[in-house]
Amino acid sequence: MSPSTIENALQDLHSIDDLLRWSVSQMLSQQLFFGHGNANAVEEARALLGHVTQLTPDELLDARHCRLTRDEKAAYLALLKQRIEQRKPAAYLTHQAWFAGLPFYVDERVLVPRSPIAELIETGFQPWLQHQPQRILDLCTGSGCIAIACAYAFPEAQIDAVDLSTDALAVAEQNIEQHGLQQQVVPLQSDLFDSLTGERYDLIVTNPPYVDADDMADLPDEYRHEPELGLAAGDDGLELVDKMLLQAADYLTDNGLLICEVGNSMPALNDKYPDTGFVWVEFERGGDGVFVLSRQQLVEHRSRYGR
Repeated sequence: MSPSTIENALQDLHSIDDLLRWSVSQMLSQQLFFGHGNANAVEEARALLGHVTQLTPDELLDARHCRLTRDEKAAYLALLKQRIEQRKPAAYLTHQAWFAGLPFYVDERVLVPRSPIAELIETGFQPWLQHQPQRILDLCTGSGCIAIACAYAFPEAQIDAVDLSTDALAVAEQNIEQHGLQQQVVPLQSDLFDSLTGERYDLIVTNPPYVDADDMADLPDEYRHEPELGLAAGDDGLELVDKMLLQAADYLTDNGLLICEVGNSMPALNDKYPDTGFVWVEFERGGDGVFVLSRQQLVEHRSRYGR
């Protein structure tokens, strides 16, 4: 975005609707990629506008005909310029993302929350979870969003938020404190289950790295701002999932469940373990690649995993 483009926008655009319409055209003309919590240019522009105006999406809609001050417009255009020229997702520019209806601090130490697992948490993992969990493990926690959303859904449960990355755990700890959940959610550094010897959980929820080598090579620029450690998972995208399938039963209670997202690696997982009987969740709000397995299933098929 040239200085003249920005100056013309400052002079010619006045209302929230003006800026929104113009911004969408600018982003589409530059062929930006959307998929970090916002599905399209309209949602991305609203996220940036909401940050500058301190208005929620609903409030932005109600105020769509209101004029912005020149300072507000300048601040917004500076963010938009970064979004376009750096291909940096809005969540990293505003340091805020939403997951399961809750706000989270994010920066480039963690992935931007966007998992369809949010819908499962909001429905209490029904119909698969038949009892109130006392202990929950969020494996590969990143920003801590799954662990924290589970804490709201199950206020009596104790939750461990585990990650290999100490950088990610620093962000998770910040979010735990922001939500006042220090007594319920505990951040722990571990390479998968390595530091959890002897622990048992009623529910293990995980959104691990699952991007295969081919997809890593073809990622849009927006994903290059995310930590590779949170994305890459070997040639077939199953490097960590293989280990989880092999080990998870030892960390589950008798009626425990493993709920795991594998995204685009779903076909590879089905092909690799065709007899496991993965239950693939169907989401009302979109998304796929999340399976449910019981401890009994994990034990039954353990000899096949990791080959």
